[in-house]
Amino acid sequence: MNLKQTIIASSLALSVLAGCSSAPDEIVVAEQSAVESQYLEAKDLLIQGNYVRAAEILSALDASFPFGPYSHQIQLDLIYSYYKTDNTSQALASIDRFLKLNPTHTDIDYVYYMRGLTNLKAAQNALQEMVGIDRFDRDITEHRDAFNDFNTIVTQYPQSQYAKDARQRMIFAKNFIAKSELAVAEYYMRRSAYVAAANRAKYVLENLGDTDQVERALEMMLVSYDQLELKDLYNNTYQVLKLNYPDNSLVN
Repeated sequence: MNLKQTIIASSLALSVLAGCSSAPDEIVVAEQSAVESQYLEAKDLLIQGNYVRAAEILSALDASFPFGPYSHQIQLDLIYSYYKTDNTSQALASIDRFLKLNPTHTDIDYVYYMRGLTNLKAAQNALQEMVGIDRFDRDITEHRDAFNDFNTIVTQYPQSQYAKDARQRMIFAKNFIAKSELAVAEYYMRRSAYVAAANRAKYVLENLGDTDQVERALEMMLVSYDQLELKDLYNNTYQVLKLNYPDNSLVN
């Protein structure tokens, strides 16, 4: 092989190598383009309110491309899609995974907010499945979890755009918890278990004293102490009830 033939052969070899080296880049670009196209389709579906189909696309993207420029936003939108379709178990699982893997993400306050909303929805769905109305004599784990989620926003991210709404939802959750505690106390009273009833009502007074259930808690404590013939506790509770609720029928 002469020099000219050698140069031509070398050039061809370099061209082949260059072509091979560029192939992976082209594949990456093609994949990113496909991800972007599907993600934009999912976003349009979210805007249209087709949350079921959006969740299907976002879930597939999340499974196939867990890393990349769109991965975090895909996961955040997937959480919202699950929430809107009442798929609370999947939403909570996705939220917990996101919090574990991205504890310092710029939208972490939004993730806690969505977990609070999802816990409230899970509680609401459970109530509707039972009787279709609010029931306060059932497990209140979701309400406690929701309260803690919203409290995280208020205490750790007070400047968050979700902080104001979180405070309002904390009030709702706390009132529900207080009502639930007193529903249990009423159960005990109907069975003449006045010590247990008084303790439940006292818990509401001491730990949920900023709810609208304080007057009812004092009433139950007063009746329980009267039945137990605990004069000092009865008199103290009577005075507190009369001072704060002078129109209450038990002190008139």
